[in-house]
Amino acid sequence: MTIDLARPYLLSERQVADFRRDGFIKLKDVFNADELRHYGEEITRLTIALNTQTLPLEQRSTYDRAFLQVMNLWEESERVREFVFGRRLAGLAAALLQVDGVRLYHDQSLYKEPGGGITPAHADQYYWPVDSDRTITAWVPLQAVPQEMGPLAFFAGSQAVEFGRDLGISDESERAITANMEAQGFRVVDEPFALGEVSFHLGWTFHRAGPNRSARPRSVMTVIYMDRDMKLKAPGNAMQQADWERWCPGAKAGEVIATPKNPLLFERAP
Repeated sequence: MTIDLARPYLLSERQVADFRRDGFIKLKDVFNADELRHYGEEITRLTIALNTQTLPLEQRSTYDRAFLQVMNLWEESERVREFVFGRRLAGLAAALLQVDGVRLYHDQSLYKEPGGGITPAHADQYYWPVDSDRTITAWVPLQAVPQEMGPLAFFAGSQAVEFGRDLGISDESERAITANMEAQGFRVVDEPFALGEVSFHLGWTFHRAGPNRSARPRSVMTVIYMDRDMKLKAPGNAMQQADWERWCPGAKAGEVIATPKNPLLFERAP
């Protein structure tokens, strides 16, 4: 089987404009079934092998019931490295951000077990010590995600809202952010994902996911990209301090985040 993750996925001007307006987009047929099978088997294997969660679901916190997660799988497997470094996803990230290039922030597998709980409403960038909003997450389901599995849902256009940006994933974030989104009339897009469909969302776009009511696990791989020229900012909370040390080791506040853990994955031709 020949797989070419450098093959581009072309976006229309309308799609880029929709993303700029809504802070997220869902794209059909970014990957085919063979590609998802080839990389998904390895991603799922490593997630199960490397996760450190041992408590039964009923004894976990809301955060820990949401999913099993393992970061930077690209450092554990050459096959996963191929996927995370693939130019197809990275090129989409750069085009949607409308930047000249993107670096890796980190990857993260998310494995929502059967019976797994909600992913509370939040914005990812609460966790990241970066100095601009040019961050984006590719959310790649490794199988179709019907409604009962808990697909990712978005508050369309919420990327400019500041309320809730100081809340990590928690029961409080679910209550407060959801109430604020409803009060302001933000449209919720909560729909299934077809096989091969991928979403992208900005770091400040508020989103959530429902529980996994199915008998099958919901396996997802995410890749977080940032503008090629992103600079580190002084951490604003303990989570950002921890992220600096773990995902950007050696980077200095006020300078471009260009460590060995943050390689350049895509750059437009001059």
